[in-house]
Amino acid sequence: MRYHTLGVLLHLASAAHLVLEAAVFNWPDPLLDTLDDQLYLPFVSPVSTFALDCTPRDNSTIAAQWLRLDIGVGMLDSLVDFLVSPNEYVGMADVIAMGAINAVVGCGGPVIPFRGGRIDAIEAGPATVPEPQQDLASHIASFKAQGFNETEMISLVACGHSLGGVRQADFPLVVTEDVPTGVQTFASTIGFDNTVVKEYLDGTTENVLVVGSNVTTRSDLRIFSSDGNVTMQSLASPDTFNQVCSDLIGRMLDTVPSTVTLTEPIEPLDFKVRNTLLFPQGGSLAFLATLRIIDTGLNRSVTMFWKERTGTFCPPAGCSIPSFQVTTEDASFLATLKDVKAFKLHSFNAAIDLTTSISHFWFEVNNNDGSAPFIVDNHGANFTIDQDVLVFDPRRSSFTIGGSIMVVGVKDPSSTINVTALTTIDGSTTVPVTSRVTATFELDASNPPADGYTFYTSPINFQFLSNTIHATVNGTAYSLWVPLLGAPGV
Repeated sequence: MRYHTLGVLLHLASAAHLVLEAAVFNWPDPLLDTLDDQLYLPFVSPVSTFALDCTPRDNSTIAAQWLRLDIGVGMLDSLVDFLVSPNEYVGMADVIAMGAINAVVGCGGPVIPFRGGRIDAIEAGPATVPEPQQDLASHIASFKAQGFNETEMISLVACGHSLGGVRQADFPLVVTEDVPTGVQTFASTIGFDNTVVKEYLDGTTENVLVVGSNVTTRSDLRIFSSDGNVTMQSLASPDTFNQVCSDLIGRMLDTVPSTVTLTEPIEPLDFKVRNTLLFPQGGSLAFLATLRIIDTGLNRSVTMFWKERTGTFCPPAGCSIPSFQVTTEDASFLATLKDVKAFKLHSFNAAIDLTTSISHFWFEVNNNDGSAPFIVDNHGANFTIDQDVLVFDPRRSSFTIGGSIMVVGVKDPSSTINVTALTTIDGSTTVPVTSRVTATFELDASNPPADGYTFYTSPINFQFLSNTIHATVNGTAYSLWVPLLGAPGV
């Protein structure tokens, strides 16, 4: 039995404060960039798709495993589900929290706001998970230590036990009778609803933690009845149940140490720059960028502008090109619940003068509905290219099942330099946590210097989730974040 989802990977120390405003995305922001895509795009991360429609697994559901992250097979299965979702900026703790939110909505429950920025624990914290054989005083003390009073304890247990049940293999002292499936469910329905409450109140419950033959482990009975059923009777209203569960599960997920600051709630971004790449090609700098816009049905046209890093190659208003391609990208189920049905991707491929390079860029959006065009410029700060000395070269790199080779270009090095990558790689099915290794780049004999750049290469672990490239060039240190190929923020 598990009353909160994040015990080992999240330190729980103080209740989160109420935040009313949504997070503002100031590019570049690898944390918000990654979390936004994993929440609101359906194929970037398993957390947005695997738990939909209460997908069954192991005689339970994926959603039940994700929400409570139970011990045994449920915990291992869940962590394996999350393997490819963390990177250098997004930890497993954030992924687990996203999984819990998607578990609830994927089974028909309420939308819970998501805040990011949790820090993975590097060691186990104090034992705070109540055990079914403990007495009521122990339950109350455990929840109080996590910031929940007795009424909230009752509600939170009811919310958590809306899904799934108790697995006999994990709790043989609780499920003492023969169960063909190996799982004794809490309620007769599989979705996220208040059936667990109604069946408790009308005496039809088969919740083993209420009516199990082992009286000692009837922890739900002790908790639910501890205030004379007042709280449980209030949860008999489906609307009240959903509202209370949304608030309490949200508080549970947002309970972090005082040293951790979570973001504001992350809502789908109206305008988002993604997939930016700058690299030398054929006598110029190729600059690729995509502006993602929430699809509102308008036939928009978008123009990208940019200014030089040095010199005056561009006209006073800036160099500009229209998008060469507009495609539609599906929204996740969670996004559709927020009235976002799809996104439009406006893609650009600019040839930048090698000598003057590029310092920043912005967009002009025309709705083509008679209204005046408007500017998207990173909230007035412009989208800044902070350096062009260390670049990732996707055309010279190779990423295949047989092996991954990463090539980076270094501009005008005065001598041979050290180039390294801090690589975050995913875990395994037996140890489902990320790890980090350092890769060393060597001069690339197969790619001679060109366009003022010298090229360095290194094999990269095929399980990589993100890389941060480091180099000191002519006395100045540079770094460049390169996430999983095809992921946002490159």
